[in-house]
Amino acid sequence: MSAPTVTKTGQHEDVSTAGRRFRPSHWIITAVLLVLAAQLAWFLVTNTRFEWNVVGQYLFDPSVLKGLATTLLLAVAAMVLGSLMGGVLAAARLSRLPAARWAATAFVGVFRGIPPLVQLIFWFNLAYLLPKLSIGIPFGPSFGGWSTNSIITPLTAAIIGLTLVEAAYMAEIIRAGILSVDLGQREAAKAMGFTGPQTFFRVILPQAMRVIIPPTGSQFISVVKGTALVSVIGMADLLYSVQVIYNRTYQIIPMLLVACLWYLLVVTLLSLGQSRLERRFSRGHTRNSPDKRRRAVLRPAAQGM
Repeated sequence: MSAPTVTKTGQHEDVSTAGRRFRPSHWIITAVLLVLAAQLAWFLVTNTRFEWNVVGQYLFDPSVLKGLATTLLLAVAAMVLGSLMGGVLAAARLSRLPAARWAATAFVGVFRGIPPLVQLIFWFNLAYLLPKLSIGIPFGPSFGGWSTNSIITPLTAAIIGLTLVEAAYMAEIIRAGILSVDLGQREAAKAMGFTGPQTFFRVILPQAMRVIIPPTGSQFISVVKGTALVSVIGMADLLYSVQVIYNRTYQIIPMLLVACLWYLLVVTLLSLGQSRLERRFSRGHTRNSPDKRRRAVLRPAAQGM
């Protein structure tokens, strides 16, 4: 049986019966938040200018779904290509070769410093600077060439612009993850006879993923939302699709709500997937929450009574 504790007032209290202290401020804050939530819900339901019937009419419109598919395609392509480029840039920034470090640092600084919208417009108008794209020997003869306008379409301009931006951000995320692994892990792997690639893929990378996954998931969510920028270059993404409809019907608010609902759904699903990945790569590293620790302490005391 557990021994009772003595409080400052001299009274005996049983630890196994301890509970949370009553805090009036918590109840007040909760009540205020519930009132605000109810007011927001009332505003959404009673304001006829939202035109929820129009939202339901166009939510699954073929053109809207096609724009949604384009948005997801751009996000996946930019994230995959950007992650691959980011891995190379991260390796270059961690390289012992000064020229590689300087080049990678300059790339990251430039493409993180220029707003993505400006980059998209720049790549879309690349034909003004280079009317013809060619391959060949630098400062020498070319082996072939193509018209820039035939290559730089809204799709390719969007992929190039988004990929280069994501590569700059992913380079820093991957570099931070690799640097988070303790140096002793590398030394232990070397002592066990692991080669350089074996050390990286079997020891460093699995531990670095614990740090890489959370910001990478957040970055992918940012890419999904950032694809809305491609509407300025005529790319038929989700936002562009609803803009085409409300330019014809003048139902601006309902169509923007259609886009908002789809963005919210996609981001919510991605957030759930990110949480599952974080839990998987954090196994063995997560600590018990305060509630779990308190229950673990109280459970033996209760069992001993």
